[in-house]
Amino acid sequence: MSQHFDTIIIGGGASGFFAAAQLAELRPDLSIAILERGKDVLSKVKISGGGRCNVTHACFVPNELTKFYPRGERELKGPFHSFCTGDTMAWFENRGVRLKIEEDGRIFPESDDSQTIIDCLIKATQNAQVLTSTTVHSLYQQEGVWQLMSNKGLFSAQKVVVATGSNPKVWEMMATLEHDIVPPVPSLFTFNTKDKRLQDLMGVAANPVNVKIKGQNLQAKGPLLITHWGMSGPAILRLSAWGARALADVNYQFELVVNWTAEYTHDEIIEELLAFKQEHPKKTISKYPQHHIPNRLWHSLVQASGIAETLIWADANKKQLQQLAEQMTQCTFQIHGKSIFKEEFVTAGGMALKQINFKTMQSKLHENLYFTGEVLDIDAITGGFNFQNAWTTGFLAAQAIAAQ
Repeated sequence: MSQHFDTIIIGGGASGFFAAAQLAELRPDLSIAILERGKDVLSKVKISGGGRCNVTHACFVPNELTKFYPRGERELKGPFHSFCTGDTMAWFENRGVRLKIEEDGRIFPESDDSQTIIDCLIKATQNAQVLTSTTVHSLYQQEGVWQLMSNKGLFSAQKVVVATGSNPKVWEMMATLEHDIVPPVPSLFTFNTKDKRLQDLMGVAANPVNVKIKGQNLQAKGPLLITHWGMSGPAILRLSAWGARALADVNYQFELVVNWTAEYTHDEIIEELLAFKQEHPKKTISKYPQHHIPNRLWHSLVQASGIAETLIWADANKKQLQQLAEQMTQCTFQIHGKSIFKEEFVTAGGMALKQINFKTMQSKLHENLYFTGEVLDIDAITGGFNFQNAWTTGFLAAQAIAAQ
């Protein structure tokens, strides 16, 4: 005997719950079940943003918002015109969750507690049946009805929403339904280097810098943070997201070129250094950082240029200034590997987007089968964008199901 529901949502994360909440509101007559393989629901919501839940990002123009998605930019344009950041904020605020926008554009609940978001989603889905520790092993259609075989027996449903996040087992299951799967690779990560110029500089931040990967058409601008294993910060994370596939292909072994001045060229810096030498001949080079380069980093770059700590500007020869300009604008590091960025384990890869109808989130291969959130080959940089994808795609799937 199978348990039958009108709609079954596989996955008790952000997009699964949001789809259930929308559907419960639009169609209270439907029976809805959420099947979650873990012991708890919304576990990623719980830990996101350091336990505060970075709900979304203060970018309110759909075409601008899509630019934060290395994969999914083109496909999300239409969906964001249907349900965007402002809609997300209104949805939570209409249910009693007060939100705030921080200086960097990230949006959090005023409570600074992810439990506020979890409580809101659970309250909005109280008409749905939530079954935890329930793993779906196979999915197939029989006479137009979906059959779901699980560790808790057989379930059946008219419509199924797959909202399982980056789950290789689920991708394998979808491959049996002839869906193409883009192999997953990490998307947000930091760079490892043992370069002696960065030794003892842990915690030093430079902003803005320009970073690019030698031999690849990949570059980014923004703050860079030196860590005990190498480099992190927004500029590096942006490179890691847009370069996810290319960097996986070279096994995370590559050359990174950092311009600590961000915009200036080697020749422009030479002119500036010569001008400074003219004006301040008696000053010690190591004591006068140029271009807002942090003190400790400047010391290291001066040393790497073969300039003694006590050398004054008047005594610096042309070769030394050339080398200093190079360290400032074309500082090259050998990168050997990557590290996960905080708890933000985001992957590029998943369900191939060409087989999904982005007006409804329905599979183009199978009727009444929908996909939302990170199970798709969509990912974004850090800052609330991955959640916005979850809310938007969950909303569209629920609208489509409710309309039928």
